[in-house]
Amino acid sequence: MKNVTPGGGPSASWLKRRLPWVLTAIVAVGLCVVFPRMLAFVELAARELRYLWWLVLMVALAIYFFFFFGRKKD
Repeated sequence: MKNVTPGGGPSASWLKRRLPWVLTAIVAVGLCVVFPRMLAFVELAARELRYLWWLVLMVALAIYFFFFFGRKKD
């Protein structure tokens, strides 16, 4: 016997999972169209990451340590 659950099926769950990403991309593109200087800033920031990748790595490591080693053990 086949288990049939009522609802939208697989396409509805796909849409639920992807909708926040699609909306984020649409908002980002919309902001770049409305504020063209933002696009230039993002491009400059991406170019500077070539030289400052170690800073991004250290911030990520600090966040990791803050959340996982800063917890109190009860």
